[in-house]
Amino acid sequence: MTKDKRIKNITSTVLSNFWGKLERIDFDFKFKSGKWKRIAHEAYGKSDGVAILLYNAESKKVLLSKQFRIPVYISGVSDGVSIEVCGGAIDDGESPETSVIREVKEELGYNVSNLKAVSTVFLSPGIVRERVHLFTGNYTDSDRIDNGGGLETENEEIEVLEVTFTKAMEMIDLGEIIDARTIMLLQHIKINELID
Repeated sequence: MTKDKRIKNITSTVLSNFWGKLERIDFDFKFKSGKWKRIAHEAYGKSDGVAILLYNAESKKVLLSKQFRIPVYISGVSDGVSIEVCGGAIDDGESPETSVIREVKEELGYNVSNLKAVSTVFLSPGIVRERVHLFTGNYTDSDRIDNGGGLETENEEIEVLEVTFTKAMEMIDLGEIIDARTIMLLQHIKINELID
């Protein structure tokens, strides 16, 4: 990380370290006017993550997951149900590619070997420090190894959805897909005409 001469005297106080780490970051910031000001922010994160949209160009279908998300529930949206691409946290020592292959097996029940990196993004850079590595990949019926569903040890209960690409795009318009990663990856498929 390059040292920014507009920022100095950075201190961090850990407010919570239960599932992810919530820190209060205090720092002095120099504005364009030349004035210095002491600023406090919070930053939250666990580890970087991955997300992948698997698609079948022949059948014109995509694989999605459906699961309960407590932040969605407490926001009063869709009874807490979220329809998403497959994704998760990168474990210690894993590359993003290794992580996304593992997540696809656990959540969707498929082997995937033909990954294509799309981008690495911050989903909420004002507070969340996690970067998400976005991928796409082709799948066929022969890539299926089991029913997926996630890991009980991680309190996952995932329903695997195979829907047409057209239906997935309609689900965005209907407000049924509200996850930013999913919307970005579906738009990527559309823009690059990976499914015609």
